[in-house]
Amino acid sequence: MDKKYFIIDAGAMPLGRIATRIANILRGKNSPLFMPNVLPGNVVVVVNANKVNLSSSKETSKQYYHYSGYHGGLKTKMFSELKENKPENIIKFAVKGMLPKNKLQKEFLKNLKIFKTAEHNLPVKNLTPIKE
Repeated sequence: MDKKYFIIDAGAMPLGRIATRIANILRGKNSPLFMPNVLPGNVVVVVNANKVNLSSSKETSKQYYHYSGYHGGLKTKMFSELKENKPENIIKFAVKGMLPKNKLQKEFLKNLKIFKTAEHNLPVKNLTPIKE
């Protein structure tokens, strides 16, 4: 399949809506030739990751967890802390949770390019914008 490039502004919509749009495009569900076992090759470029927002009071209460498997190995990070340090990971975690849990998940995530600001360093000229 031909590689298509899409661009989305993370500050335009809430995180969940952005993540579902990205996951559907990465899987190729926006194409009439959708096959669940084929990697379509769509690339999604996300800009303004530092402007990502959540609905209601989740900005202060949402936590991200990582458990190492050992006693006392649970690590938590607040949304606000992650937004300051690594806002790209917020979008990556949300999209990863909406992709199928199989061997193609890593391949889908390789086609996701996330940038903190509005500028990106990709040499692609024909980016299709994703509307709200």
